[in-house]
Amino acid sequence: MNIQQLLDLTIQKQASDLHLSVGFPPVLRIHGDLMPIPGEETVTPERIEELIMPLLSPVQKNIYAQVFELDFSFEFEGKGRFRVNLYRQKGFPAAALRLIPLSIPALESIGLPPVLSKLADLKQAFVLVTGPTGHGKSTTLASFINKINFSRAAHVITIEDPIEYVYPPGKSLIDQREMYRDTRSWGNALRSALREDPDVVLIGEMRDLETIASAMTIAETGHLVFATLHTNSAAQSVDRIIDVFPEIQQPQIRLQLAATLEAVISLRLVPTIEPGRTLATEVLFATPAVRNIIREGKSHMIDNLIETSAELGMQTLERSLVELVRKGKISQEVALRFALRPELLNKLLK
Repeated sequence: MNIQQLLDLTIQKQASDLHLSVGFPPVLRIHGDLMPIPGEETVTPERIEELIMPLLSPVQKNIYAQVFELDFSFEFEGKGRFRVNLYRQKGFPAAALRLIPLSIPALESIGLPPVLSKLADLKQAFVLVTGPTGHGKSTTLASFINKINFSRAAHVITIEDPIEYVYPPGKSLIDQREMYRDTRSWGNALRSALREDPDVVLIGEMRDLETIASAMTIAETGHLVFATLHTNSAAQSVDRIIDVFPEIQQPQIRLQLAATLEAVISLRLVPTIEPGRTLATEVLFATPAVRNIIREGKSHMIDNLIETSAELGMQTLERSLVELVRKGKISQEVALRFALRPELLNKLLK
């Protein structure tokens, strides 16, 4: 198959990813499982060059030649977008292509608790969407931004590496900035954002001290900020933000985070009994009690606070998994596999 046929098959099979790696046939990830494409020969270095290099601009080819890694995205024949990570392994090129649907799902349709929709109405806040790679963070962020897009006239700036979803015309003005195409660094883009008259800022990934500090500053100065972290839970997210700073700065960062944080949404895409995946969600809202816990550095108390604050819209990942089991969407075995605290899940299932 040529690259067009491989991309077409990825879309037809509703795969989330296409993998090209030397020594293996092309592989699709369907409903979370890796499946080699039947009848395809193992990929050679020359074939990967033939498949991927025509997708790159001269500038992108130069970046890849220098650093051996490259993130980029492109639209494929009006059928979908693909986010690509081009890298090297054992001295050979390899690529992971993630399918991004052209249409952005409505926030109410992706499986989030309905209480979270109110976050799109906020004018000033810091909202974190967390979870492992490939578990719905980008789609969730896009759904929040698109809800804003069709509900009010806001200036939205996104900073992404690379641009994933492209937003349709709505009430909002949306400027999407891509790393190395529209800006040279995360730091430059985030510093400039405050001078670009934004109402809402989306940060594709908080990678280091500089991006985390900038995100909190933007939220602190009267903006709605959405950002992602690769963490497993709300408590871990709080710790990750604080621990990235030198110890001498951490008391001030706790104060700043306690003042700006509005919510942490931790996501898992979980295999369903019927072929497919569904969303399990942990939700933390920054109540006065949560803000006090953050200020005092007692993040180990967050899990118990979430579990006892269901009336405020909070829920642990385990409670979300239990609800999916009770609705017949997932099996108990799958729920146990994805639970962060299996003992709590077993208790809730009784």
